[in-house]
Amino acid sequence: MTYEAATRTPVADLLGIAAAHAVPMVRGTADEVLDAPTPCAEYDVRGLLDHLFRVVENFTLLAAKQPSDFAGPDPQRLAEPDWRARFGTETGKLVAAWAAPGAEEGTTGAMDLPARTVGTMVLLDLTVHIWDLARATGRPFEPDTRVVAELAGEVARMAPTARKMGVFGPEVRLPEDGSSPTAPTPFERLLALTGRDPRVS
Repeated sequence: MTYEAATRTPVADLLGIAAAHAVPMVRGTADEVLDAPTPCAEYDVRGLLDHLFRVVENFTLLAAKQPSDFAGPDPQRLAEPDWRARFGTETGKLVAAWAAPGAEEGTTGAMDLPARTVGTMVLLDLTVHIWDLARATGRPFEPDTRVVAELAGEVARMAPTARKMGVFGPEVRLPEDGSSPTAPTPFERLLALTGRDPRVS
């Protein structure tokens, strides 16, 4: 293990921080807004939450080097009456899975990627899709700076491939030349890399 790897914050710790922000946001989503559009054009709020369930459940499996299943439509978790409580349960399982010995070691998933990279992918979804949810439902959301710092470099590295695969949209150019009264924050830059415009409501 390199010194850099030894001193990096464990993915499980970062996922725990992200989950602490995500779970209340999901729990506070009212039934009345489930059909509202989100910044992800392919999802309304209901579809976004069903997708988040699928992400959390499958990346729990990937932490244990087990096969995942992203084929076909997302399971309709919101058809279940206790879906708000279940999201908290499933994110707890996710954090625990990535905290297990060896979870960050080796490779995992169909693309045989480094396990930590895979863990960072679910950290990104648990951060950016919660921003999508917040924006769709008119609520503020600001992730922990430690999560943003971890994601910044990883997203920059994966962005070209993610765009080719249609996972990210074209990068949004944010004003950096003084034409805006406030410079972009690190999180706004992160969102822009994924194809989201943080300054459009």
